[in-house]
Formats: sequence, structure tokens, C-alpha cells
Amino acid sequence: MTILAAATSSVPATPAQGAIGYPTLFLLVLIGALVPVVPTGALVSSAAVVAFHQEAPLAMVLVFVTAASAAFLGDATLYWLGRRGMGSRNGSRWLEAIRSRAPEDRLEQAQRKLAEHDVAVLVLSRLVPAGRLPVMLACLLAAWPIRRFARGNLPACLAWALTYQLIGVLGGSLFAEPWEGVVAAVALTLTISGAPALWRRLRKAGPR
Repeated sequence: MTILAAATSSVPATPAQGAIGYPTLFLLVLIGALVPVVPTGALVSSAAVVAFHQEAPLAMVLVFVTAASAAFLGDATLYWLGRRGMGSRNGSRWLEAIRSRAPEDRLEQAQRKLAEHDVAVLVLSRLVPAGRLPVMLACLLAAWPIRRFARGNLPACLAWALTYQLIGVLGGSLFAEPWEGVVAAVALTLTISGAPALWRRLRKAGPR
């Protein structure tokens, strides 16, 4: 399933289709939180484009609630799995997956900021591209209980869902056709998500 097809089917035009569309969006965002290769921001923005063109305020609210709750549940589950890995003698593949996506320099930065600003760092980590996993790993290494992590992660997921929904609304307002807004929203969110990695590669490839 392509991003475009998944997103445009996530916010249905009729109540009957809604029984399928919103659960699909929930499932995709949940999977994206657990397996950080799914562009969840692009999905939320694209779903918001479709909801915007429906001119249905309830659809916008449902996109927000669906995305935020799926992101929160996915993060909480991944953190719980990470804590199990920390307590295991041999670790776990989930903890290893988090470590593999948290470069040493980003982890050190996350640990320093977490010590200085505590829970506020969690909110920013969801908004900064590639910032979520280093901060989550820093929380794991600091032995935060899952309840403490969840309290900080709730506003983070709400802010994340709102931000990407606003990107979708912007894309939807610029184009007459929903698919044009979806393409614009996907392009923008993928650009935002990929910019930090591209910058790091350019720095490494620069003159030494």
C-alpha cells in the first residue's frame, strides 16, 4: 500500500467507510511508532488534507484524536519493551532497535538535555525529526518508570499530532484537489523528516 493510497483512505467520506478508515490510520501510526520506518507524520498530514476538503470539523477532530492516541500507545509500548530489554541479561531486539537509531552524539545530547530540562525534552523530541528515539533511550538509561515517561509523552503526542495536522491543513488550503494537497503534505513532511540525516551526511562528506 502506498503512502498516498493509505492516507487518502484514512479519512473516509461516509460513516460506513469510517468504520474502516480511522482504524486503518490508527493501526498505521501505531506500527510507525513501534517500527520507525513508517512515515507517520506524512500519514497524519495527508489524512488532514482529506478531512479539510470534506469540510467536516468532526473529521478533523477524529484525525487528531486517532493520530495522537495511536502515537501515545505506540510510544508507551515501545518504552515498555525497552525497559524489559534493559532488565534482561541478553537485552532485547526492541532495545537494540532503539539503540541502533540513536547515534552516540544524539544520545549524549539527549541525556544532557534530559538532565537539564526533564519532561519538557519529551515534548520537543516528538517535534524534532529523529529526536524521539534518542530521548526515549535517554529515559531508559535514566531508569524512568513507564508512568513518568507516559506523563511526559502525552503532551508530546498531542503536540505532534496537531503539528502534522496543521501541515496537512496548509497543504489542503493551497490546492483545489485533495490529491494535490496530499502530495504536497507528503513531500513537505518527508523533507522535514529527512533534512537532519541529509545534513549529517553532508557534514561527514565535507572537507576534513
